[in-house]
Amino acid sequence: MAKYPKTGTTALSQQDIYLFHEGTFFHSYRMFGAHLTTEKGHQGVRFTVWAPHAVSVGVAMDRNHWDGSRDPLELIADSGGIWSAFIEGVAYGDLYKYAIESKSGEKLLKADPYAVYAEVRPQTASRVGSIEGYEWGDQAWRRKRRAPYAKPVNIYELQLGTWRQKEDGTFYTYRELADLLIPYAKEMGYTHLEFMPLTEYPYDLSWGYQATGYFAPTSRYGEAKDLMYLIDRCHQADIGVLLDWVPGHFAKDAHGLRQFDGSPLYEYADPMLAEKPGWGTLSFDFGKPEVQSFLISSALYWLEEFHFDGLRIDAVTSMLRLDFEKQRHQWQPNEHGGVENVDAIEFLRQLNRTVFQYHPNAIMAAEESSAWPQVTAPAHEGGLGFNYKWNMGWMNDTLKYVESWFDERPNLHNLLTFPLVYAHSENFVLPLSHDEVVHGKKSLLDKMPGTYEEKFAGLRLLLGYQITHPGKKLLFMGGEFGQFIEWKDEEQLDWILLDYEAHRKMQAYTAALNHFYLGEKALWEIDHEWAGYDWISASDSNQSVISFMRKGKKPGDTLMILINFRPIAYEDYRIGVDKPGAYQEVFNSDDLRFGGGGLLNEGTLRAEKGKWHDRDYNLAVKLPALGMVILKKSGRSSETLGVTSRTKASKPASKASQKAESSVESMELVAPKTKKKSAAKSTGEAKAGQQPEAVTPTAARKGKAK
Repeated sequence: MAKYPKTGTTALSQQDIYLFHEGTFFHSYRMFGAHLTTEKGHQGVRFTVWAPHAVSVGVAMDRNHWDGSRDPLELIADSGGIWSAFIEGVAYGDLYKYAIESKSGEKLLKADPYAVYAEVRPQTASRVGSIEGYEWGDQAWRRKRRAPYAKPVNIYELQLGTWRQKEDGTFYTYRELADLLIPYAKEMGYTHLEFMPLTEYPYDLSWGYQATGYFAPTSRYGEAKDLMYLIDRCHQADIGVLLDWVPGHFAKDAHGLRQFDGSPLYEYADPMLAEKPGWGTLSFDFGKPEVQSFLISSALYWLEEFHFDGLRIDAVTSMLRLDFEKQRHQWQPNEHGGVENVDAIEFLRQLNRTVFQYHPNAIMAAEESSAWPQVTAPAHEGGLGFNYKWNMGWMNDTLKYVESWFDERPNLHNLLTFPLVYAHSENFVLPLSHDEVVHGKKSLLDKMPGTYEEKFAGLRLLLGYQITHPGKKLLFMGGEFGQFIEWKDEEQLDWILLDYEAHRKMQAYTAALNHFYLGEKALWEIDHEWAGYDWISASDSNQSVISFMRKGKKPGDTLMILINFRPIAYEDYRIGVDKPGAYQEVFNSDDLRFGGGGLLNEGTLRAEKGKWHDRDYNLAVKLPALGMVILKKSGRSSETLGVTSRTKASKPASKASQKAESSVESMELVAPKTKKKSAAKSTGEAKAGQQPEAVTPTAARKGKAK
């Protein structure tokens, strides 16, 4: 049980009230809600709630037989509808709701909008809780945290309840997950974890995207301090943690925010603005100052009290556009005749200004699915003020391409090249998220065409393409080992697949790829600048091959990447290079260790004099079927040379590579030890393809996102 503070510090001041109604009370959770305290020598709880349309408000509890009239709150004079009272004897963990009488005489029982603790669903009461007193051990992590732009960011997205479950199908707690999840993420080479929404929600299959409590971590997995422990442990292991946060809409459940005091309060009064008909939810009234105080306080709450490193903002497009997923009769243009929700635009700018004022190195990533301009431009320059945007155009084009049959790909080549036109128009995250592997969309592995072996090769290629493309990375759980069926949102991942060699090798490949990414500055050091990317050839549509360079600040960090999206191997695929000398393969998705066919470029490759791809020298490369080859010029120190082949000519494997190679043993943390099954052999012989004529790639132009 939490200790009571020595003195009462939770009563609202006139300044607090003024800021709340101005929309700038950004730590309103410190005063609103239920706070354990000591007032006038008596221990109890100070309850404070905003209900301007209520006739009366009380606290309904077990001790008063859920009759709130026995423990009434007082309306604070000239407060704009804020009710508050100290109630003696209420203790940590006690259940409560606000008993509200509306102007129409309706009696409502509502959960506390500012509760920090809630009953486990399907029960709906709030609990008296506390976020005070946790002793953090992540000071070193917070001291060294810097802006993410020139850093590797590789995010593992997961839903805590279905990542792993106990044998009886129940959930692991936040604390138990720390012992399972952190070693796994560390060995797999992820820099960040992103938790799907943890704000309390009533319905499991909403995945947390229809919330009722914006300050209460869901009790499915434990209490507030248990979540703090999980995040603390992540930070101590040098893993960042992001939260999927949903300010766009909320659940209509009777105990939640809907018509909180008998009238629209948190939602718009106009049903055309409030209703989200496709989702059955309600939009917040973004123009209401008190709602702005509420939502921005929620954002800061998770960043400050729980030490989250950033937020992924869900469904931003639904906030920005009045016509989002609506028929023409379901919305009205704004006062200027446009589709923009002016209130939401200004709210998002204020949200981001405030977050970066308090936390300049936080990640604020927008899931914005339209061509809305300047999502990651500063608010004072007319942008929305985020520092990252999910690249939905890249995701949609890429998945459409890799799902296509091999003989269709030459005609779809622009799906690979066009995303580079706008790759630097925003600061992007490349998502392969939960939305793409559910509701009949198939898993990433099952999206791939071809034979069993070709499916795995295709998935290796997709992940390799994502890692080498400009932008930060995000992968949903299960994709790393080739979950074969789409996400089952009530059951754990199919860890039993790791009994099969193809899936174990897929997992080992992902780990090696992730560690390779961590060790190669060219893949992230100047990720947001055109100087970090250069086409070698964008035009080989006939053979479905793209080749390009990724660059860091030092010339010796440059990587040459060749990706072959057809199931035909090329023994002598030629590319243009800028300099003579020796080159070495540093990564190959076709390595036998990864389940490939073993077509490697062993030893040293020598550049020859002769124009190719408008460059003075050229290089002949073995390019595997459905394979990715990464080369690096020899003669300079490299931490990752020798990642793939263990030949006499190869340099010793790096520490990162050694971690990747040993990662399979670590996977036993999440996969029960069972008898290993034999590996499936790769199909088809490597056939030499005809080399295209030398071409001069068209320079990619900076433009608007799709």
